[in-house]
Amino acid sequence: MGSSLKNKFDSIIFDLDGTLWDSTNNVALAWQAALNEVDYIDELMTQEKVRSITGMTYDSIFDKLFPNLTAVQRAEVQSLCGKHELEILHTKGGELYPGLDETLKYLEGNYKLFIVSNCQNGYIEVFFKISQMEHYFMGHQCYGTKGNPKAENIKDIVIDHNLKAPVYIGDTMGDYDSATKAGVPFIFADYGFGKVDEGQVATISNFSELTELL
Repeated sequence: MGSSLKNKFDSIIFDLDGTLWDSTNNVALAWQAALNEVDYIDELMTQEKVRSITGMTYDSIFDKLFPNLTAVQRAEVQSLCGKHELEILHTKGGELYPGLDETLKYLEGNYKLFIVSNCQNGYIEVFFKISQMEHYFMGHQCYGTKGNPKAENIKDIVIDHNLKAPVYIGDTMGDYDSATKAGVPFIFADYGFGKVDEGQVATISNFSELTELL
């Protein structure tokens, strides 16, 4: 963890997967159920595969995982995976990172809190339903809303809420790149799925460290 950044920011924008929770095990189960419904894919969907694409836009995920499918087939698989994903997560959710509730409660007293994720429509709402933590956040944006890249969605949150000194917290190089393109400083959550070697203003190894850092 870096030196204290207290009083440096007025708001915090969070990534979701790998930063606030880990839903990859149940997403893998959901996507496998989707693959079982088509006869042109014969492969096993694993948690490792899901983790390898976490943070990518929903469209890009299926381009990478199934490059040999036709556009029609890929669209069908993507639709089925999205449907099964929301269904299973509504029931089983994901694994909330330790200290999430207490840390968000602390941060809410000093900062405006938001979520920007590359997920599909409805996914952040499932996180809110499972975690019961929606009340901590003033707003959220995702790829599924407008099909815009994360950098543009970060900018939208900054502009829409008139944020003067925001910071973005995420766990992948894609998160860092998006925050940088949006002109927002970046804090790296190294307990997540990715790796960022330089450029961040701080690194945290567990979510609770934010109470000391911010």
